[in-house]
Amino acid sequence: MAFPKFEIKRSKNDQYFFNLRSKGNGEVIATSEMYSSKQACLNGITAVKRDAPDAGIEDLT
Repeated sequence: MAFPKFEIKRSKNDQYFFNLRSKGNGEVIATSEMYSSKQACLNGITAVKRDAPDAGIEDLT
């Protein structure tokens, strides 16, 4: 896999969610919440793309 990618999926109860896969080995590195519509899921992907570069780290251990 040459680049990270978002995969949109549908759950058994007909809700949408996405997985973010790494570019290296293709492992799932993030899974979203459930969304009631595909458009809401796409909006979630857009929010991650927009906000992730500025995300801080909060260590709660």
